[in-house]
Amino acid sequence: MSKSAVYILNFKVLYNIIYEIKNFFNFDLFDFENEKDLLNEQKKRGDRNFIVLTTENFDNNLIDKKQIIKIENYPFNLFSLVEKINSNLLMQQYDFQSNINIKEYTLNINSRVFSSKNNMLKLTEREIEILLFLKKQKDPININVLQKEVWGYAEDSETHTVETHVYRLRKKIKKAFDDQNFIQSDKKGYFI
Repeated sequence: MSKSAVYILNFKVLYNIIYEIKNFFNFDLFDFENEKDLLNEQKKRGDRNFIVLTTENFDNNLIDKKQIIKIENYPFNLFSLVEKINSNLLMQQYDFQSNINIKEYTLNINSRVFSSKNNMLKLTEREIEILLFLKKQKDPININVLQKEVWGYAEDSETHTVETHVYRLRKKIKKAFDDQNFIQSDKKGYFI
């Protein structure tokens, strides 16, 4: 992912001011005269952590309202505006890092909630570790590797603990989401 971005929509004076001091900030700066060009650039860059600064009504359903700062009061304090930009970008980054998509589900690491649509499931720390480890893998993971990497046990230890945890996690997911195929297994191991 690229670094944070600030998109300024139809406000050339503000763009010029921020451009002069942009080396002090950790975000890319862009200037647009219309919403279409802004949305195309955002899509092309794939930015998730960005702010739109505008004086206009920008009611586009493709952009979260929390990512839009409408400047209405003049004169405005530039330092306050930059502080607002930075705090908003930090909150977005925190939210982005907290939520991890796994298939059609979202895992919020901070709240330890696994969710899909309107259903939510509270997970334990160990269950989160299992899901994150399995998500990273391209191939099925042998129970001994899972035991070593997630639990830190030697590969020749008893694997019953791992099997029990995976079984319970599968059961919880099936009950909450009616999904018995989320964590799958074959003779090579477990996979998502």
